[in-house]
Amino acid sequence: MSTLQMSLAVAGGLVLLAIIIHSAWTTRRNAPKQADPAAVDGAAPEAEPGERQEPGFDGDSLVSDDTEPRLDAMPLPSLERRPGLDALIDSIVPMTLENLVSGDAALAALPPTRRAGSKPFAIEGRNDATGHWETPAAGQRYRAFQAGVQLANRTGALNDIEYSEFVVKAQAFADAVNAAADFPDMRDEVARARELDQFASDHDAQLAFVLRARGAAWSPGYLQQNASRMGFVAGTIPGRMALPAATVGMPAILSLSFDTQAALAEDPAQSAIRDVALSLDVAQVLRTEQPFQRLREISSALAAAMDGVVTDQNGQPLREESLDNIGMDLEKLYDTLDGRDLSAGSVQARRLFA
Repeated sequence: MSTLQMSLAVAGGLVLLAIIIHSAWTTRRNAPKQADPAAVDGAAPEAEPGERQEPGFDGDSLVSDDTEPRLDAMPLPSLERRPGLDALIDSIVPMTLENLVSGDAALAALPPTRRAGSKPFAIEGRNDATGHWETPAAGQRYRAFQAGVQLANRTGALNDIEYSEFVVKAQAFADAVNAAADFPDMRDEVARARELDQFASDHDAQLAFVLRARGAAWSPGYLQQNASRMGFVAGTIPGRMALPAATVGMPAILSLSFDTQAALAEDPAQSAIRDVALSLDVAQVLRTEQPFQRLREISSALAAAMDGVVTDQNGQPLREESLDNIGMDLEKLYDTLDGRDLSAGSVQARRLFA
């Protein structure tokens, strides 16, 4: 082989090697960012996901997030009124009794479903021993009952059909326990429901920031690792994480969501995630948690750590001035909810805005 041929062969080999190296570098640069194995031990531990429950009438089950809270803290009684039926958001029917009724008889007479249409429905009894209203329980005796149906929620106002279904169920219970039921006028209750629904519609705020990748996409593991450092824990649904509240039993402060298919992929490390949603359901979270401030801080910190940019849902970057204005509007909203006795994070607000 001549010197020229050898030179050409060497040059060709170098060019091929350069192409291979460039291709590998490009592939590596464009591959989804992966979690740092060395940082796993230092990352925030993932909590066992809890069962999501819709806010309801029972005080011990008023949970509206899909994770267990991370901290044990005292509740805030100033914001927590009695968790049962409330004339503020329920249409209530008193039922008088001539004789005491056992809890077992009341349980046997309860309707099979706890809804009238799309509205929660409940029956409570006044415990003869304690004098407190409660969900009927075996072994107790009751001197009176009351039935209630929620006037409004995010599905809309209580309508004529739903109220009629409520009347049928409540009357059947009253007949079974030999109680006299005093039903309010349907037109008045439906009118109350519409007014409450209008108020709720005018003051329902759900905020969503979008965190978008500037360069390389993120793998699910990389995203989860960074989010866990901010206090998020995995939810029961793939692609969902939540920032637990400090108070036991309260809804999550913030939620984080990304493509479910990416989370369920056979090889999640190769799944490419380019945007993540960070959400705040204002009425569900206590004002004292400062949820909007935490949303701002966490989204900014994640953007810095993951080389991303925070935008609105239309892809427009969120400026500090715009965020300040949102914060001021939220303070006014909190004041309005407080004035209506529907403080954000209260039992009543969580039921109404559910």
